[in-house]
Amino acid sequence: MGGDISEIDARWSDGLAGLHERFAHRFARSESRESVLAYMKGLLSPLERKNGWTVAEEAGHIGPDRIQRLLNRIDWDADGVLDDVREYVVEHLADPGGVLIVDDTGFLKKGLRSAGVQRQYSGTAGRTENCQVGVFLAYSGKRGRTLIDRSLYLPKSWTDDRVRCRDAGIGDDVEFATKVQLARQMVRRAIDDEIPFRWVTADAGYGYSKGWRHELEQADVFHVVATTRHDTVVTRRALDHPLHDLMADLPRQKWKRRSCGEGAHGPRIYDWARVEVRPWHRPDRKHWVLGRRSISDPTKVAYYIAYAPAEATLNELIAVAGARWAIEECFQTAKGQCGLDDYQVRRHPGWHRHITLAMAVHAYLTVVRAQQLEKGPDLLERQT
Repeated sequence: MGGDISEIDARWSDGLAGLHERFAHRFARSESRESVLAYMKGLLSPLERKNGWTVAEEAGHIGPDRIQRLLNRIDWDADGVLDDVREYVVEHLADPGGVLIVDDTGFLKKGLRSAGVQRQYSGTAGRTENCQVGVFLAYSGKRGRTLIDRSLYLPKSWTDDRVRCRDAGIGDDVEFATKVQLARQMVRRAIDDEIPFRWVTADAGYGYSKGWRHELEQADVFHVVATTRHDTVVTRRALDHPLHDLMADLPRQKWKRRSCGEGAHGPRIYDWARVEVRPWHRPDRKHWVLGRRSISDPTKVAYYIAYAPAEATLNELIAVAGARWAIEECFQTAKGQCGLDDYQVRRHPGWHRHITLAMAVHAYLTVVRAQQLEKGPDLLERQT
């Protein structure tokens, strides 16, 4: 999106009121309803830092007390608000060919009191850091992409210490769940809520799970998920055939040079090939192993497992695999423009409340951009 994002945010902020009205009934008092709208406008504003003090000042409050009460003390249901935001996303961005994308992102933190914090790998930092990790579900369709579900990952060092959990607002009913389990719950919710989509994709941290792939297949959910070279599949030759051996045997003409979508530096072009596996299945469905090979270094091959309609083309599978990058764009814009990682809450409910409202702001920007694009790219460029 071209132009100064601060000017765009200032011009579009009034439209947040319409989205806010969708979930205003979730707040019992008028002060709470006013505070949540002020908070969302603050997240959308061009403030360099979007914490309780700066957002309060932007809203004209004397201090951050009202914002802190909103996030930490007032009783409201963040999951209910998220349901309303998802309905808004479906209303404006629904695409029967849409893709659900699973991934996680890190939030760097100091100290030991923030819920779920510990030294753990952060994809954001690219190394092990003291951080929180959130697992997210994004929705990507022809009209845009945005985040529609979230959950804070709680390591065993937290769930095994119930006193520490209670101090951070984590209920005794919250048990340890792996990131894959959290992802599975989110996709199940999307299915139960009848969100229109056709595909699921995820990186190897999730796609390596045979249990999750089996669950998706049992629900007849088409998917193209990354996995590792050490994963195995069933072929006519073996019950556990390593993927790297399977792709290494392919003749050169099986590899096709294709783009899997636009990246920050132009089309993401690789050599791609697929091999059908799992020969015993229903005739209208097929399983493939998909290989993505670097052009500059053919020894670098990434692997995907695909379950799809029998008529699915290689290009279609490549497009789904490439759609995973959409969630990285969501993280980037939600953090850069909507304050997703700009929070000072420590407690478990406060994290979900802030993240939900930041997701609402991101969904709003996505919908506005889609509406402007429908009026014409030239108009959007002139306005931005």
